[in-house]
Amino acid sequence: MFERNSSGGDTMNEPIISAHGVQHVYQRKAVLNQVNLDVPEGAVLGLVGRNGAGKSTLLRSLVGLTVPDKGFCKLGGCFSTGLSDSVRERLGYVAQTPDLFDWLTVDAHFERIGSLYAHWDQAHAHALAAQLALPLNTKSKDLSLGDQQKLSVVLALGHDPDILILDEPVASLDPMTRRAFMRALFDQRSSERQRTVIISSHLLSDLERVVTHVAFMREGRIQLMDEWDALTEHLRLVKVKDTEVPRGAIFQSRPAEQGLWLVDTRLPGALSDGRALNLDDLFLELNS
Repeated sequence: MFERNSSGGDTMNEPIISAHGVQHVYQRKAVLNQVNLDVPEGAVLGLVGRNGAGKSTLLRSLVGLTVPDKGFCKLGGCFSTGLSDSVRERLGYVAQTPDLFDWLTVDAHFERIGSLYAHWDQAHAHALAAQLALPLNTKSKDLSLGDQQKLSVVLALGHDPDILILDEPVASLDPMTRRAFMRALFDQRSSERQRTVIISSHLLSDLERVVTHVAFMREGRIQLMDEWDALTEHLRLVKVKDTEVPRGAIFQSRPAEQGLWLVDTRLPGALSDGRALNLDDLFLELNS
């Protein structure tokens, strides 16, 4: 039901979200290691990687909650460490762990958070809450983890932002609620700008329905990033004999003795007769 945006690459030229040489060290470990990322306006980027790959730290750096040790991030033309009020008004962010006021009801959250945004729409927030079956008069501390996630999502969407950064927003939601969330995610009420989304999730089948781009992270680096349609069209899993390296190879998958390689058929002389991959397949091959 919720298919990828098919607007194409021609309308998405200038990066509205970017990271440049970002490095962040925590307890002497490089959580982010020279990360470069450009997300064009109108893109829906799926950020994929194993636990500990650096996804949450990258998202926090993009919204200015984590300051990189090296490099910088930009959001809507502003450095993330000093976002202007106008860019903050355009931004919606959902953290991996809900950050709520325990003593406030759902509706009181709408009042408190809504007062921070010039374009907060209380009626829209109530409509989203109803769509997600979120109880308005319950304190957040008494909500289930799934309902706390729903509340975080509504708080991020209530001012109709055109930049959304979402860190595992549906991890605790059932399939029906995830579907309702996706519907809300792409129901942008303002037509002034295209909505640009980065969404980190382990639910790859959900991502596959909606993304225009995918970035794979591993050990603090971006392994691979491209338009999703290009990845499905051009990446193939090819089996060769012995120690042969096929033309167009970009990554050796699984134990070397199996002779399996990811091949990009766009490269000169590349083989094109391998197996096509879905998002689950590609994730497994890149993390084997």
